[in-house]
Amino acid sequence: MKQFVCVGLLVVGLWWLLPSPASSQNDQPAGSPRDNAAIDAVFTPPSPETIPAGLAGERIRLGYEIVVHTQQYAKRYVGNKLNCTNCHLDAGLNPNAASFVGLSVLYPEYRPRADRTMSLAERINECFERSMNGKALPPDSSKLQAVVAYIEWLSQNVPRGSQVAWRGIPRINPSRQPDPAQGKAVFAKKCSFCHGTDGQGTMAAPPVWGPNSYTIAAGMARVSVAASFIKANMPRGWGWSVSDDEAFDVAAYIDSQPRPDFPGKAHDWPKGGKPPDAPY
Repeated sequence: MKQFVCVGLLVVGLWWLLPSPASSQNDQPAGSPRDNAAIDAVFTPPSPETIPAGLAGERIRLGYEIVVHTQQYAKRYVGNKLNCTNCHLDAGLNPNAASFVGLSVLYPEYRPRADRTMSLAERINECFERSMNGKALPPDSSKLQAVVAYIEWLSQNVPRGSQVAWRGIPRINPSRQPDPAQGKAVFAKKCSFCHGTDGQGTMAAPPVWGPNSYTIAAGMARVSVAASFIKANMPRGWGWSVSDDEAFDVAAYIDSQPRPDFPGKAHDWPKGGKPPDAPY
């Protein structure tokens, strides 16, 4: 299972940036632009090879590097061993893995978990805090602005007010209660080669539990989110090769393992509506 289960699997968040339309985190107030959107956008992202020259292009390239090499370019803001691209596969260009394409046209957006309208930059910082077990970048940080610029550049072909059908991860449902014991067997057979028998990661893939993985408040810490990610993308390069129930079993096993806490979790969903599989 290369590149993961990151958690924004992940988690980092950045997963946390791109919840599925079916996710309760993505509920919108009645009459919002997304509810009334009449445009069905087409997934037409630009290639990173076409990033323009000049200062604008340099900022976009920096954003790309931060997403792909987060440990190198934003190390001081990260508290684990994940990179953004562990969840937002292919630098946010994979439509089955919390793609960044079209994301900027959806923000500002009301977030029930925080009970407030958030900017794209604020949502990115949520990922750094929750999925990366790190800290928020300053609002005027050139690195935060670079990630925003990269996402905006990827979204340039998506009109504001569009329905972004590929947002998040294609959701699946189990036919029975997920079984962590069966998930352990699936992990040993199909995931451990890349993620390690102890789930602590290898050079091929990131840790999926333990102190260097995503926090309890990351999107990937929800079994339904992790299962959907696994189904569509894992083992890396062999997505859609496990059954829905296998995906839920291995997600239940992975998310039952220890991982960092998130002190701010007590303030989540102040008006209710917390997803039933939120682990806190």
